[in-house]
Amino acid sequence: MAVIAIAQLMIVLDATIVNIALPSAQRDLGISDGNRQWVITAYTLAFGGLLLLGGRIGDLFGRKRTFTVGLLGFALASAIGGAAVDPGMLFAARALQGAFGAVLAPSALSLLSNTFADPRERSTAFGIYGAIAGGGAAIGLISGGLLTEYLDWRWCLYVNVPIAVAAALAAFYLLRRDHIEKSHRVKLDLRGAVLGCGGLLTIVYGTSEASSRGWSDSLVLGCLLGGAALLTLFALVERRTAHALLPTHIVGNRNRGGAALSVGLAVIGMFGLFLFLTYYLQVVKHYSPVRAGVSFLPMTAAIVLSSTGIAARLMTRVPTRNLIVPGLLLAACGMAWLTQMKVDSPWAGMVLPAEILLGAGMGLVFMPSMSLATLGVARHEVGAASATLNTAQQVGGSIGTALLNTIAASATTAYLVTRNAADPFIRARGAVHGYAVATTVAVGILLLAAVIAFLVVDHRPGPGGAADAEGAESTARAIA
Repeated sequence: MAVIAIAQLMIVLDATIVNIALPSAQRDLGISDGNRQWVITAYTLAFGGLLLLGGRIGDLFGRKRTFTVGLLGFALASAIGGAAVDPGMLFAARALQGAFGAVLAPSALSLLSNTFADPRERSTAFGIYGAIAGGGAAIGLISGGLLTEYLDWRWCLYVNVPIAVAAALAAFYLLRRDHIEKSHRVKLDLRGAVLGCGGLLTIVYGTSEASSRGWSDSLVLGCLLGGAALLTLFALVERRTAHALLPTHIVGNRNRGGAALSVGLAVIGMFGLFLFLTYYLQVVKHYSPVRAGVSFLPMTAAIVLSSTGIAARLMTRVPTRNLIVPGLLLAACGMAWLTQMKVDSPWAGMVLPAEILLGAGMGLVFMPSMSLATLGVARHEVGAASATLNTAQQVGGSIGTALLNTIAASATTAYLVTRNAADPFIRARGAVHGYAVATTVAVGILLLAAVIAFLVVDHRPGPGGAADAEGAESTARAIA
């Protein structure tokens, strides 16, 4: 559990740890304003686009092997990024990090699902995993602030090296061998890999460009429509492929599909919160990077307590829908609280209650959704199921960042048109107005996720706290 948790934490926090270090890296390497987004986009593009392929590789060659290779590759890419001497080298290293992360993340979730078969152990393990998935991004902001302020921005990348190497060594000695012999390996679905990964890469790239170009830009629209077309073709091809990259019955199951949709929509709102609160605290309230990062700690604590203290205890006793739906409604309440944010709002009276509500809600969403994602899946398909949930998270994060950032920027511009934009206080009010408008949209997205979860997810635990028949079948496979 410790090995898997460390790997997952490294993946999640790396998506945000570089954010606070970005201004320092930009000055040091001479990155232009137009190209600085690629420090973030290169990682999310490779990670989100290659997840389906990474999950299937784990199914074909064994999760322990791909998990270990993913860790060592992530360490190598981090070292290259930390030693970058020009923008191109840093961009390439971040893309390499994303590629190895796409191999590592599904393997980690697959190992978790196959290792912890007992329903009670499974609920505890997924409670820890869900807490990391929800709180890791906030920990990344804190770590990025500390490393940048007291050491150097390069340590935001170097810090991964000893962690990944230590985790790889521990994985080699502690994790159960699950090597798959060549005679038992199924053929890799290359057509599906090209179509599925190509479609995801195109959509993630389009949404990342929307932040700077706008949603009506021809390149953005072309990428979104092209990506949708590739994924449509991918779905048609997979229905006729014997050894599909993503077997249709995985996403066709209402519980797994509902869990992926719920997580994807929840992450849209969550990433929007990180984005706006980071700017609000540092630009409007003039917090230092460290103080801004520490300000996210209550939300992280709420996620951990909610996942491990509430969701893990109730998962084997109540219908999963009774955790996910209230969790999404709590998160929506936290977002709604932030719509009242003003320039001079106190942190304790405005930001803190919202963080606690959102954290408590997300803890109830992530943990049971991640458990549902792999429940009842054949052992040789757990990687593909894991990759599906990770893909929903990554694509949701990319879309959320681009969509909500564009909405906030447009609302701020409209606010300043009829006012004195030269006045710093008016500019600050305009920025906060933009955040409030985008946060209102995030509330709507979270409410939509709650409706979908209520209508689609219908999983119930079996008598005595055991999983249902589907879960029992999965347990038997894991033991075998």
